[in-house]
Amino acid sequence: MRNNILILGGNGFIGHHMARALKKEGHFVTVADIKEYEYGANDFSDENIICDLRITESVEKLFYVYKWDEIYCFACQMGGAGYVFTGENDSDIMSDSALININILKSILKFESKAKVFYSSSACMYPQEIQRISNNTGLKESDAYPANPDSEYGWEKLFSERLFLAYARNKGLDVRIARFHNIFGIEGTWKWGREKAPAAMCRKVAETKTEENIYKYSDGTKETLSQKNGEIEVWGDGLQTRSFLYIDECIEGIRRLMNSDCKEPVNIGSDEMVSINELAKMVIEISGKDIAIKNVESKALGVRGRNSDNDFIYSKLGWKPNYPLKKGLERTFEWVSKQVYNNL
Repeated sequence: MRNNILILGGNGFIGHHMARALKKEGHFVTVADIKEYEYGANDFSDENIICDLRITESVEKLFYVYKWDEIYCFACQMGGAGYVFTGENDSDIMSDSALININILKSILKFESKAKVFYSSSACMYPQEIQRISNNTGLKESDAYPANPDSEYGWEKLFSERLFLAYARNKGLDVRIARFHNIFGIEGTWKWGREKAPAAMCRKVAETKTEENIYKYSDGTKETLSQKNGEIEVWGDGLQTRSFLYIDECIEGIRRLMNSDCKEPVNIGSDEMVSINELAKMVIEISGKDIAIKNVESKALGVRGRNSDNDFIYSKLGWKPNYPLKKGLERTFEWVSKQVYNNL
């Protein structure tokens, strides 16, 4: 069946990958975003609407004109650790994202939309006290309460989860919620401080040059006398841990969730946990460069250890992610390297 689908934040990283997958399935896909897609032509949607979702009238126009079968809510203020955990952007993170979600839900009710609604939450909403050791055994969905997120970004995500669930309970909305664990991949933010760790590592390694001191003999032969290693900075001691999920698996998980009867929040994330230094070493190995790691102090570290427990999603959907981290990093490094080269 061909559905009319609205993707809010559809020119962003996860949103445009979702739009491309849905259009490929044969649906009519409309994306709405405050900005244009950054990496070339928008070939992933049937209609592209630029609007500010913080403004009530802008959101209402999307529902006044159209009748939607499915709505995907990705729009929010977000970024990597350098944006979320410094505390310098908390007011924008909380107010902008809350306004967007309230506008969406009120417009759905005002125009009596019968759409199935997806809300993208985050593992940042889990309590920080159960993420204080590097060897995290995995965050279960039931760990969400008592609530104590690690950042204002996490508090806003938790609030919005409860907001969507309240509208489902009181107003009859058909809602699905996923808690994302560090989604990464091609065609996402890779610079300017809002990139996630995998993209940041790929950029740093791609930008780092190694130099060889080569002696040329009179007969034309050459010999490498010494090599100067490159170096990248990694925040913290590098022993903090995370799991990272490649974008293709994220999209697959969302589609399976939307096609299911599961109305409880679920994790969508990998359970392949690595330290941040291990992540950096993977990228260095993929690059083929001889690069050293320099661990530096930073206030933008987040929790000590975070991993996804996937027992619940498997029990509900009969599926869980299994895409290897290194395979995703290989694809991401190739793409980020091209961006670095093109921006020299």
